[in-house]
Amino acid sequence: MPLEKIVLEAERAWALWRITEDEDALSALLESIESPPASITNSNKRLEWIAGRVLVKEVFNRMQIPFQGIIKDEYGKPYPAGYAYHLSLSHSYPYVAAIFDKRASVGIDLEQPKDKLLRVAQRIHSATELQDAGTDIVKHCIYWCAKETLIKIHGKKDLVFAENMRIEPFELRQEGDLRGRIIVPGGITIIPLRYIIFDSFVIVFNLHSQS
Repeated sequence: MPLEKIVLEAERAWALWRITEDEDALSALLESIESPPASITNSNKRLEWIAGRVLVKEVFNRMQIPFQGIIKDEYGKPYPAGYAYHLSLSHSYPYVAAIFDKRASVGIDLEQPKDKLLRVAQRIHSATELQDAGTDIVKHCIYWCAKETLIKIHGKKDLVFAENMRIEPFELRQEGDLRGRIIVPGGITIIPLRYIIFDSFVIVFNLHSQS
């Protein structure tokens, strides 16, 4: 079973899956609880869809919670069917990540450092963020994942990367903490984040406290 990592806490967990199975093998692990929509025709996208649910099912099994599938709200934010719990998913083939919390909104994002992040940087980052990242593609990837994580925590589609989200400059390490801000007319929400650099990708997720 390619469960790469799982971190369990009392009311919270996050986990990472590396897809090595074909669609039939992954579907067997899901035990017919759900099937990918017919509209998803790309083979890798279908694998990501199934693997995300297999991963959540595995986390729930470890926490002794029956898995009943995943539903989405009007903004596309996922929730585990049958529970008022918070969930976030991310994928960049062949990896899928999930984070789950029984009480507070969560976000997780993973991405592989690619040149496209440098091409879009001017549109999505502030001057301070651009200066801090420079030409370091890994730092650009962390900034990108951090802002995607903030969007998922916010849970709606009304945030603009360069205007409504800020990530404080940071010193690049293999693993470290970030401080993010969601800035909207109603106020500013500070979100503590954690990043981890793996061999071929970066992952960012939020920590417990929000203020």
